Amino acid sequence: MSEIRVMVVDDHPMWREGVARDLTEAGYAVVATTGEGRQAVRICAAARPDVVVLDLQLPDISGVEVIHGLLAELPEVRVLMLSASGEQQSVLDVVKAGATGYLVKSAAPQEFLDAVRRTAAGETVFTPGLAGLVLGEYRRLATEPTPVGDDGAPRLTERETEVLRLVAKGLSYKQIAERLGLSHRTVQNHVQNTLGKLQLHNRVELTRYAIERGLDG
Repeated sequence: MSEIRVMVVDDHPMWREGVARDLTEAGYAVVATTGEGRQAVRICAAARPDVVVLDLQLPDISGVEVIHGLLAELPEVRVLMLSASGEQQSVLDVVKAGATGYLVKSAAPQEFLDAVRRTAAGETVFTPGLAGLVLGEYRRLATEPTPVGDDGAPRLTERETEVLRLVAKGLSYKQIAERLGLSHRTVQNHVQNTLGKLQLHNRVELTRYAIERGLDG
């Protein structure tokens, strides 16, 4: 867990410091903290976090703008939104922007720490009750133009395609591993290999790619 690098972005100092303290005590490496979105984007490339824990409401720019900036600076970074709001539109906005998870601040400390670990592992993590909403957004996004064209698309192995199909159905890596009789690490490796082949950055884009090709049926 000490290898998981986390940046905390929240404009409330006591909350930000408390989250950073909990992460450190749990064995994560907190590489940066800030209360401003623009500063988060500026320091992201140098800090190189695996996960950014990001508040939705910041004083300078919106969480959505921060996500766009973070992914532009560090495409492989994973963003876990931590918000006081569970409003559906907010969730959909950050999913479309590229967030890989969304947790409300009322979540229990252990739930939050587990969400950071799962986010770092490439899983999509959402507050209970929001997963169905997010899957519906994946399907809606599939009707829009994709940044990855069909021409010259790399060929996936049979196992990679099988894993991709289950990702598109919304299964967690643990569920995929159990269904296919694989280890959690092996599933992660297949997903990372597929992301690399398709030149995609996160599970949101991967799911969108799969749905566009009818792999979620």
